[in-house]
Amino acid sequence: MYALALGGNALLRPLEPWQAPEFLAHIDRARPHVDPWIPWATFSTDLASATAVLQRYADNQAKDAARIHGIWLDGTLVGGVMFTTFDAASGVCEIGCWLEAAGEGRGLVAAASRALIDWAFRERGMSRVEWWAAAGNTRSIEAARRLGMTRDGVLRQRYPYRGVRHDKEIWSVLADEWPAAPAVPKDGPQVLPEGGR
Repeated sequence: MYALALGGNALLRPLEPWQAPEFLAHIDRARPHVDPWIPWATFSTDLASATAVLQRYADNQAKDAARIHGIWLDGTLVGGVMFTTFDAASGVCEIGCWLEAAGEGRGLVAAASRALIDWAFRERGMSRVEWWAAAGNTRSIEAARRLGMTRDGVLRQRYPYRGVRHDKEIWSVLADEWPAAPAVPKDGPQVLPEGGR
């Protein structure tokens, strides 16, 4: 397995079904912070359901349809980024993120998202990367803005959650808008061997 240094003792690595116990412990810590915005956090309540979430991503990655990566800070899983959808034929994918409180304020989401977006454009030839955020999720909207994305619009009452219909903002960046060189942390990125630091 590879690891990408994000700077500041943080690593980005694939998140796989065998890591479900660590993922569940992380989600339990993150739940109060991310549950309103990440509905699948609601579904990862025990080892079987956490494994199922990661297995769905593994199955979709095998079909080249989605991917999930964890962010480890000082050896502890504190968040992640994922392609919730990845459609190489159309050249469009959607990226998302989550982070527990222990990982905030370090630029981890921005660095990890940049790495995935850069890969999507440079390695896979995608044309458009989307960022969908609940209209009330100001932290996610600010992250999209910091990544240089443009707000395309709002899908009103797009999805139900806990008995209420919520609006979704759609943000995007196009391949020809993406910077010529990715922003990199001062001490990275570096691809490290498995277990590397």
